[in-house]
Amino acid sequence: MPVRSSWSWFLKTAACCAALMLGFSGYCGTAQAQAYPAKPIRFIVPYNPGGVTDAVARLIAQKLAESWNVAVPVENHAGASGMLGADLVAKARADGYTIGMVASGHVLLPVLFREVSFDPLKDFTPVTITVRSANVICVHPTVPANSIKELVELARARPGELFFGSAGTGQSSHLSGEMFRIAAGIDIQNVSYKGGGPAMADLVGGHIPIAVSSLLGAAPFVKAGKIRALAVTSAKRQATFPDIPTLAESGYPDFEASEWWAIIAPAGMPKDILARLNAEIDRIMLLPDVQDKFATLGVDRIGGSPDQSSAFMKSEMEKWTKVVKTVGLKPE
Repeated sequence: MPVRSSWSWFLKTAACCAALMLGFSGYCGTAQAQAYPAKPIRFIVPYNPGGVTDAVARLIAQKLAESWNVAVPVENHAGASGMLGADLVAKARADGYTIGMVASGHVLLPVLFREVSFDPLKDFTPVTITVRSANVICVHPTVPANSIKELVELARARPGELFFGSAGTGQSSHLSGEMFRIAAGIDIQNVSYKGGGPAMADLVGGHIPIAVSSLLGAAPFVKAGKIRALAVTSAKRQATFPDIPTLAESGYPDFEASEWWAIIAPAGMPKDILARLNAEIDRIMLLPDVQDKFATLGVDRIGGSPDQSSAFMKSEMEKWTKVVKTVGLKPE
């Protein structure tokens, strides 16, 4: 066979083999997505049982298990402000069989702590933002303020004398309170507690005049008349307390500060599996009984694609990093 003819035959054969390989690869990717999930999905919650994060994760895990007929065990790995559990997700195989639920503070970990073993954005694949919840600014009934306007006037008349309790340094309630302080131009000091419960207990007991709390934590005391709710930090009024105005309505346009919860996976997750997981979780969050449970927890569904979730988390990191730097918080 002439040399030119042999070379032409070789090129044609190589091209055919490459086409077959590409076709087989595409088939394998499709088959992988169709087979998923073929075994239990590990669902890591980096916080203690009993909170909103845990409740939302367990609700979604239960529905995933029912619809896909596989076990979806929830594992609580609390510690180091959520870093222990998140690290387990970051180091897991990116095959769709390990996912996690994180709160909004996840994106601020490198700003609040000197030693963080992962990048909160680059080392994870966002699956979807599940829900968000407003914080609420509350006062003890003895405080002579029935609105945000009156509270601001009181604070300006008594600079440095008023304190607000929060669930802890760097938590959503703390940063929402600081964002309000900056927007209002008032001198009120934060008192950080080890959780929202102790802060609310001190507010009800009259030991502190103001608290910024999750709506869920404050709700029973507001309903009982033991504290007075002045405004929610969300962009819209909350269905559970439609009479409480937003801060935007109270004179601070564009004010929005909510805690949110995202489902994440390790970086590099296959796009077909990611798309299937995202679609199924978004479908679950629209179920009537799930919506009812969300209302009980005082949270609103967000949802969205992985790309939208990634963009949202990045924007939240930028937004709250500015607040942290303005407040002057130093990494621990």
